[in-house]
Amino acid sequence: MQTSEAIAVGIVAERRALASPWADHDWRPLAVLAAAPDLEPGSLVAEEPGRRQYYLGALELRLHRKETDSYRHNLASGEPRLYVALRHGEGPGGLPVLAFQVSAAPDEGQAWAEVGDDVVDGLPMPPAVAEWVADFVARFHVEQPRYKRQREPAVIDRPAPPGAAPRGWPRSREPGGAG
Repeated sequence: MQTSEAIAVGIVAERRALASPWADHDWRPLAVLAAAPDLEPGSLVAEEPGRRQYYLGALELRLHRKETDSYRHNLASGEPRLYVALRHGEGPGGLPVLAFQVSAAPDEGQAWAEVGDDVVDGLPMPPAVAEWVADFVARFHVEQPRYKRQREPAVIDRPAPPGAAPRGWPRSREPGGAG
């Protein structure tokens, strides 16, 4: 049985000028394109004062049938998102960042944001991608029953373990001292 499917999506990032004594600019994911355009990765897409937008290339968006519950919640949110991670390093066209990962699972995007120096952002999911994700969920989602763990009731009259002081016995920090 096929357990995953993938499509290629294009990633656009933005370099913004900052008014900060610690950094003069930062990089952010800006958009996910439903299909990879006919552009060379690293190409300048748009420019305005203080902002430059670059096409970083295509990434594989892979869906796994075990994660359909996460995809389903994302689609039901009303504003489905794709989570994109940018990594500082040698990028396309000599850029200092590269598009590293993309996911439709919000929990996976959150996990990426919690560790490392990657820049992670949730971007609006293109309608064509949302339809593909919804179709995948419809074909592979299996509702899993929720099990609440049942705790054993507390037993107060249980005897103390061997060598332990009887319940209620005074305890002190010093040997032979009063509790």
